[in-house]
Amino acid sequence: SIGIQSYEDEKLKALGRIHGREEALRAAESARAAGFENFNLDLMFGLPGQTVEQALTDIRTAIQLRPTHLSAYQLTIEPNTLFHARPPALPDDDATWDMQSRLQTELAAAGYRQYEVSAYAKPGYECRHNLNYWKFGDYLGIGAGAHAKITDATGITRLWKVKHPGEYLRSAGTTEGIGGEQKLSRHDAVAEFMLNALRLVDGFPSPLFQERAGMPISACEPGLAQAETWGLIEWDARSIRPTPQGRRFLNNLLELFI
Repeated sequence: SIGIQSYEDEKLKALGRIHGREEALRAAESARAAGFENFNLDLMFGLPGQTVEQALTDIRTAIQLRPTHLSAYQLTIEPNTLFHARPPALPDDDATWDMQSRLQTELAAAGYRQYEVSAYAKPGYECRHNLNYWKFGDYLGIGAGAHAKITDATGITRLWKVKHPGEYLRSAGTTEGIGGEQKLSRHDAVAEFMLNALRLVDGFPSPLFQERAGMPISACEPGLAQAETWGLIEWDARSIRPTPQGRRFLNNLLELFI
């Protein structure tokens, strides 16, 4: 439903037919009809040729479907994709910021609280699965190409399974099924923790850093002090959280720790 028919590439046209507006509406309505009261909708804004009013129409349509959770992301052109090789014309920064600001206003008025950069929820319906990632928790990776993060007495290890499904099936349950692994350095742990936890509107309890990163919060003190000077965070012995300015300029805040 992103005006994909304007592209000549037949694969993109086929994608638009498979994953279009009507399919999305039917999926949400079917979930509600089947008795699912708790479901999420994902939306993108800043799409090729999109206007502010079109973005608002999308969010209003989503709100009418009454999801308990809603994710609204700005389109990012990733390397090694067709969009990166043949970049479309995107709305300029001012238009995209206008979209984001007005989407946030619409969602707040409808009772959705923003608790992460792109995540909004009715009270009590924040995504516990994603909160584990954002709070730098551990998780297992099961399946072809799956990633895991595991903390033990030796430190923090990231590992990933082989990507090809056939190869994974042949090697599952053995060391050959592991495509690679990385032991995080102290610098990596600081960077990754902050990269995730500072996405949260409420930030994180200060003791959580030592619990998950394995070092005292003083390891981050130079970056925290600079961020406070710039008005990007509020912090004390109990909690660390981005200010509204810090959320608006999140990349600048994160660069202090990466």
